[in-house]
Amino acid sequence: MIITPRAKASNAGNWHTAARWARFLRKRWPTTVAGQWDGQPADCLICLHARRSAESIQAFAAACPDKPLIVVLTGTDLYRDIRADRTAQQSLELATHLVVLNELGLRPLPARLRAKTTVILQSAPPLARVPPSSLRFTVAVVGHLRDEKDPQLVWNMLDHIGAEVPLRVVHAGAPYDEALGRKAASVGQNDPRYEWIGAQPRGRARQLMRRAHVLLHPSVMEGGAQVVIEAITSGTPVLASRIDGNVGLLGRDYAGLFATGDACAAARRVERAAREPAFLRTLARQCRLRASLFAPAREAAAITTLVDNALQQRPMKRRKSP
Repeated sequence: MIITPRAKASNAGNWHTAARWARFLRKRWPTTVAGQWDGQPADCLICLHARRSAESIQAFAAACPDKPLIVVLTGTDLYRDIRADRTAQQSLELATHLVVLNELGLRPLPARLRAKTTVILQSAPPLARVPPSSLRFTVAVVGHLRDEKDPQLVWNMLDHIGAEVPLRVVHAGAPYDEALGRKAASVGQNDPRYEWIGAQPRGRARQLMRRAHVLLHPSVMEGGAQVVIEAITSGTPVLASRIDGNVGLLGRDYAGLFATGDACAAARRVERAAREPAFLRTLARQCRLRASLFAPAREAAAITTLVDNALQQRPMKRRKSP
């Protein structure tokens, strides 16, 4: 059984991860997805989010101490909650296995927990590139309006890009924060270069990325953003904040990174991509070199191996508290 705190209607990354993993695992085992563990028999429980799934984690660990309990750490887990939240910390201890979703995801974990941690990169089916419009340089932003995604940087960035740049910024995402939703609407009314299109089905959001010149991803914390992977596997170059969750997908030497929260630096990257075809080609080449890491077959094999090994091994001794 896979537990995710986000329902399908939320269109959140955690739900999509749970649904994709369930599809992979059903080829070997009966698998269900739920919002909370209710005592239903399960040979293995996989929980996304150490803090939000803490109740299910604690209940399963107490009721089924001899069964594997896999906890998948999200961005807010790794880069915020496990530092101070006791329920998130306890989830790390109760888990028999931990999963992180980017190549640098081990770094925030205490050394003693790394032995039971696996890095699994998420995946997306490849899509053929659609040549973007030659009239305007299109920047796609795909992320719900909440502080972790730093939509304010997108709006501030516009002030640092000259009117001579034929720019179009299309921003998809639900207004998780109503104040940010009002701000997005206001920016769209006052700056013709910016369009907020609200929440979009996954397929439409990916088509937006596929047809854009670049994806702009300015998050301040990420476990391993699915939209970055979907852009890469669609042939769309990425401009992203220099956080572990992005660097752990794009690589340490990726040319499209900018300082987290720095709207001026993001604007310089966008302007350079718009003005310098050689720079855009460099970004595209670097993304192509990473694309094979995000193949669905690779992710499926990693997940199946993890669960298979977990079912065959005796669970590691659990600690009751951090």
